[in-house]
Amino acid sequence: MPNWNSILQETIQQQGAAPVDIVRRKYLSQLHAKTGRNVIAYYSGWLEKPQQIPQLSIGDADKTGFMTAIHGLDRRLGLDLIVHTPGGDVAATESLVDYLWQMFDKNIRVIVPHIAMSAGTMIACAAKTILMGKQSNLGPIDPQFGGVAAQAVLDEFDMAREQVREDPSSIPLWQAIIGKYHPTFLLECQRSIEWSQELVRSWLCKNMFAQKNDPLNLAENVVKVLGDHAGTKTHSRHLSMAVCREIGLEIQEIEEDNELQDLILTVHHAYTHTFSQTRIVKIIENHNGVAMAWLVAN
Repeated sequence: MPNWNSILQETIQQQGAAPVDIVRRKYLSQLHAKTGRNVIAYYSGWLEKPQQIPQLSIGDADKTGFMTAIHGLDRRLGLDLIVHTPGGDVAATESLVDYLWQMFDKNIRVIVPHIAMSAGTMIACAAKTILMGKQSNLGPIDPQFGGVAAQAVLDEFDMAREQVREDPSSIPLWQAIIGKYHPTFLLECQRSIEWSQELVRSWLCKNMFAQKNDPLNLAENVVKVLGDHAGTKTHSRHLSMAVCREIGLEIQEIEEDNELQDLILTVHHAYTHTFSQTRIVKIIENHNGVAMAWLVAN
């Protein structure tokens, strides 16, 4: 398998314009030839350019990128969607999943070469199968407001109510803390939690678990873990392939097929070099080299 350094050397050796594009598309095409399925890479460069995270997150503008990448594909072949993202907007994620389901009749596998966090995990839960390796991670799906967990806000309010009931002298302390929330914020937190969990529960029941006995119970077990802020402790918690399998997700281990593993990781290395060597911060690209890319200003 060409490792990170090998891909760097191959990129350097390319002649002409956009050598990173040549190398990246070469291995995307090879992955398509291996699987016989459409391949679309949905890649964010947030690890290489963390200061650009708002632009790198999942958003409504990504729909245009997917429309571009899907146009002209034989949709009967299904889709292998390679996801590498910190997450993003839940409304945009719902819209993307709905669109992809319509385009590929739910025949979607999500490949996670490295990390698909938050809303990226939600997208993975909308697939029939998730391909992961020993290095791969999914993450919690609990909603965030400005980097603060919605469930943590509700827990803090419950703590305040209990302490005030037991010790009224603590009221001034809690007034200062709770007073930072606007009047409808607690309700927004509660509804956002319910929304994200309802989406994942529904997607699992309708696709990944659709052919299993008692899909709702299976979905509930997954949502109970992925949506439990108290259990995961932090929204940035990295959940391994083994943990994802334990909670009931349909996981295909990429190490079971050496050629497939090599191709997936080589594609991943090619994208990391693209982000490191160019102004590109996010790409949606198919195996034919049709792509939409987001650039950061110099």
